[in-house]
Amino acid sequence: MATWRCVQQCGACCHLDPSDRPGLELYLSPPELELYLSMVGEGGWCINFDHATRKCKIYADRPRFCRVEPEIFHDMYGIEGEDLSDFAIDCCREQIEGVYGDRSLEMLRFDQEVGI
Repeated sequence: MATWRCVQQCGACCHLDPSDRPGLELYLSPPELELYLSMVGEGGWCINFDHATRKCKIYADRPRFCRVEPEIFHDMYGIEGEDLSDFAIDCCREQIEGVYGDRSLEMLRFDQEVGI
């Protein structure tokens, strides 16, 4: 059984282009939506994503919508704890494919890490 894990130095989730994420207002509060939109920088990338290291510059203090945690995913998307891993895997695969491609090194690394 596959188990979700964040793959270091991937950064696909840091590509915040709102045109790729329809319905943001459905799961972000107005202040969160404002924060989200303020974080979108050049090319749709988060202004806190360090392209050289491929790491988040504010990881410890990142907003809740950047966190994959059971209570947050339940609150934002109605996902129950036992469904979190499968849901997060599907979200990551979709985002990695959109940003890097379905045959990218990032996708291969992700699939290997989660056990697909």
